[in-house]
Amino acid sequence: MSTPPPPPSPSPGQGAGPNGPGYGFPQQAAAAPVPGSGGPGGPGGPGAGAFGPPPGLPTAPGLPAAPPKGGGLRRNAVWAFVGAVLASAGWAAAVAVVPDLVSNDSSPRSLGNYHLSDDFCATAKPSRLLESYTVTTDSSSPSHHTDRTAALDSMNCSMSLKRTGGGSDSEYASVYIRADLHKAVNPAPEQASGKELYRARGYQITDIQGIGEDAYFIYKDDGGTGSYHSLFAEVQIRDGGMTYYISYNASYTQGKSNPPSMTELRNDLQTDADNAVRAMRK
Repeated sequence: MSTPPPPPSPSPGQGAGPNGPGYGFPQQAAAAPVPGSGGPGGPGGPGAGAFGPPPGLPTAPGLPAAPPKGGGLRRNAVWAFVGAVLASAGWAAAVAVVPDLVSNDSSPRSLGNYHLSDDFCATAKPSRLLESYTVTTDSSSPSHHTDRTAALDSMNCSMSLKRTGGGSDSEYASVYIRADLHKAVNPAPEQASGKELYRARGYQITDIQGIGEDAYFIYKDDGGTGSYHSLFAEVQIRDGGMTYYISYNASYTQGKSNPPSMTELRNDLQTDADNAVRAMRK
């Protein structure tokens, strides 16, 4: 008695598997069971060891016809390769046409021509502000520092100022200037959040046009109690992955001195900010 040939391997996707009925390659005729595998007369009852899907399952539309016996594996491999090529080409086209599919708010932004300098007090010198103030030369003024890391480069400058011709303590102010080159993240969401925090705390915010992608002026004259006032003004700029700000802090006693107006501070800081970001691109 001759031994019957072994059954062919089932095609991927047949039967009611993860894809459900009707998916996968077209069904093939059930092969003869292997003796002792559960076929007629074997363990498991009639038909328990048969291969292939139950008869009558529909063929999935759009799939190639079942490969002829003897060349199935090679042709299946060809179809798999063609599918992979088409999928790869489709993804490449999507990336080219719709870049937002592969980028998000956290993706780094271009730094353009912005670069660091070793003396930011010289690069970002607040010349317009210094028309009304002089820099005090104590042990901590002016000071500057530059840091270089893999994810973030930064440089800053701080100055203590005295109003030209002023003699009282209320004529003093301080200026802090900083620029960051963000190489690993997009700074826009963080800057937008900071802007809303200022607004929630009662600061006046005015957008500035024509400098970078986003720029605005922040101002608050906080009278506090009595005649003592704390004055704050700042210009912030973001351009791609570069962020810059120049902040002004001062205090004065009402009736004893004439602090700069909001308009004067905005004009001075905006001019110095514009000059600084231009100098960072040279």
